[in-house]
Amino acid sequence: MNFLEERILKDGIVKEGNVLKVDSFLNHQMDIELFDQMGAEFKKRFEGKPINKILTIEASGIGIACVVAQHFHVPVVFAKKSKSINLEGEMYVAQVESFTHKCQNNVIVAQKFLNPEDHVLIIDDFLANGCALQGLIQIVQSAGATVEGIGIAIEKGFQSGGRIIRNLGFQLESLAIVESMDAETGNVVFREQ
Repeated sequence: MNFLEERILKDGIVKEGNVLKVDSFLNHQMDIELFDQMGAEFKKRFEGKPINKILTIEASGIGIACVVAQHFHVPVVFAKKSKSINLEGEMYVAQVESFTHKCQNNVIVAQKFLNPEDHVLIIDDFLANGCALQGLIQIVQSAGATVEGIGIAIEKGFQSGGRIIRNLGFQLESLAIVESMDAETGNVVFREQ
């Protein structure tokens, strides 16, 4: 069992509807020392890749992506879920469905931040059905850039997202893959990796 799986067992809460609450350490209150361990692990798993940008989606992926970026010494670009008045110029846009929020969002990245020379590592906190990742992949490909890999903190292995993304041929590295969870008992079972 790795450090993230141990932390999920210690502080994660399983809720009805296949919801795993990790807001005490991952996506509301953030444990930066844990993020640093995650960054080191992603650096190890993507060693040798010519990564020059990290891409994530707002909001809960940003903290993890920033710490991962420190390990790679590269900038972070995050896809915004709404267009604001300070976004200017041409944009890459993809439509994604949120498992958590049960809604459709257009995610937006200014074209000036992604170009054909970029080698991108996509980072996010959760992978469920894969819609957010597919949107980010679409944005990278629209820029003519290269997806070098995808790093996920927690993958719900019982949902289709991981299989879909791996079948597309991408190197997908999830630090914890939840095979099953039971809201009644609070039990979480991880996939052997």
